[in-house]
Amino acid sequence: MTYPSVFCRKCGRVYPKDGNPYRCPACGGLYDFRGGTHFDPWRLEPSQPGIWRFRHTFGLPPEVEPVSLGEGDTPLVWAKVLGRRIAFKCEFINPSGSFKDRGSAVLAAWLKSRGVTKAVEDSSGNAGASFAAYAARAGIKARIFVPDSASGPKRKQIEAYGAELVPIPGSRSDVADAIRQVADSGSVYASHAYLPFNLPGYASAAYEIYEQIGKMPGAVVVPAGQGGLLLGLSRGFEALCKFHKQNSIPKMIGVQARACAPLYALFAAGGQEPNQVTEIETLAEGVRVRNPLRGDDAVAAVLTSHGFMLVVDENDILPARDVLARLGFYVEPTSAIAWAALIQVVEKLPDPIVVILSGSGLKYG
Repeated sequence: MTYPSVFCRKCGRVYPKDGNPYRCPACGGLYDFRGGTHFDPWRLEPSQPGIWRFRHTFGLPPEVEPVSLGEGDTPLVWAKVLGRRIAFKCEFINPSGSFKDRGSAVLAAWLKSRGVTKAVEDSSGNAGASFAAYAARAGIKARIFVPDSASGPKRKQIEAYGAELVPIPGSRSDVADAIRQVADSGSVYASHAYLPFNLPGYASAAYEIYEQIGKMPGAVVVPAGQGGLLLGLSRGFEALCKFHKQNSIPKMIGVQARACAPLYALFAAGGQEPNQVTEIETLAEGVRVRNPLRGDDAVAAVLTSHGFMLVVDENDILPARDVLARLGFYVEPTSAIAWAALIQVVEKLPDPIVVILSGSGLKYG
């Protein structure tokens, strides 16, 4: 089975019929979808579970069977705060407790269609837990590499799904280096960063937001590490704009922790490669990514939307989490940086404003 819609961005080769490379074997380039995302409401499949009613947007062959735990259809909850009426997209209600489930469902279906029975993945926690859940659903034996500092609940969650947990001493970058060695030795690397299959899954949140509001949001505030959710949402809104013949997507506001903010640095440099970026420990462990692989695309999406990247100081993260909890949203610190950023710019954003709450507070501790 070939994937003509998936190609190497560097040399143009389509994804091969045989094997499961995480990057182009010929040139080492990243894979992506050709021609953008296409949305057509007449092709929705209401009988399919969760995000799979949007499967025509996923770029998968029709014979690929869905892998689902009921991901998607998360609530959009409104609250009057900061003098505005703000909508909170509750992605922490997904089956494994984070937005990652949207991407893992599509990725697991693709792997299963390729006959994969064993795979490795690396993560700061949420992506690993999500992939472990969907690998279990698909009958795939998973090995998940995480920093040895990863949150305890996330580590327990990964093991509970039956995956093998592989703690790696050092930083998140050290984990990425370790798993590439394993992948380059022949293991199937189900990377949510290298492979593009999670991006259409993330885009499904954009379609839901449009349905729930009844129109395009004015601005969307989203935590960003690799920038996959930000990029996926942007592509989803772009697809909606094309179908509805609208001119512009919402202002995309990406948020990082100041301790590790490569996307912010890239944005501040006008899309030009910045100088060296630090990777310091942060409570927002889910966005601690020093070298985001699709960072240029994520920042380009922000710039195209006339949005911006913001950073949040470490001392502001837990207070932001506590404010959200008082509103009834129990989220992890990584999600809370969205609130801390919103406080900085709420007066500059057009209505309606949507804040993405990406991960559950039950995962932190």
